[in-house]
Amino acid sequence: MINILKKICEEKKKELEITKTKYSLSSLKKLLPEKKNRNFKKLLQYSQKNKKNNIIAEIKKSSPSVGEIIKNYRPEDIAVQYEKAGAGAISILTESSFFEGHIDHMSTINRKTNLPILRKDFIIDEYQIFESKVFKADAILLIVSLLSDGKIREFIKIADDIGLDCIVETHDSDELKRAIKINYPLIGINNRNLDNLSIDTNNTIKLMEGISDNFTIIGESGISKFSDINRYNISGVYNFLIGEALLTSKNIDIKFKELLNK
Repeated sequence: MINILKKICEEKKKELEITKTKYSLSSLKKLLPEKKNRNFKKLLQYSQKNKKNNIIAEIKKSSPSVGEIIKNYRPEDIAVQYEKAGAGAISILTESSFFEGHIDHMSTINRKTNLPILRKDFIIDEYQIFESKVFKADAILLIVSLLSDGKIREFIKIADDIGLDCIVETHDSDELKRAIKINYPLIGINNRNLDNLSIDTNNTIKLMEGISDNFTIIGESGISKFSDINRYNISGVYNFLIGEALLTSKNIDIKFKELLNK
């Protein structure tokens, strides 16, 4: 049985082929804004160094694991709520076939909030990196299981040249070893297995052992309450990517207070 990650990547390749016929890479490069961003990397590094919990609050309409999350989806309104509630940054799903996202949502959110924006998508082509910058992302996600070490280094270099930060996302010990060798300072540890969508909230804690303080770690997926965050703090994790727990809550402001024990 084909796994979900493979399905997503197959659709992404088809989508990119169509997009490139409409707008070439050279045309896209001409639209690049100035290099600066909203200090996504500095925010995360500051949070870990000062042991200050920081939530990267995720926005998505649906996901393969739970189906539709939000019926009347207005990502810009959610972004405003997140900023008021105390989010440090925003993650936005732009993948269309499985998450019902759109690249335009980043620039829409950018106009409504001052928070740095992480483009959450399945980056497999340099085109998507330039596209991310044009549509106002401050950072991109690079998934280790999708890319060779050489390709990750190449993509990091492109991103750095145009003013984008990165999160190098891992799931298991082998991927983490690869990320450490690549030596980019922001490493995400996903508690969700992208092949079968199962979640183990102990995954980040298990993989944290022996990681140098030179790396800033982001705990991802399945984090839903303060006790989760407290356990991660004990292991040295202070940055969290949280989506469904916020999006399915009855009150985002109250949920933030609960998560941060305020």
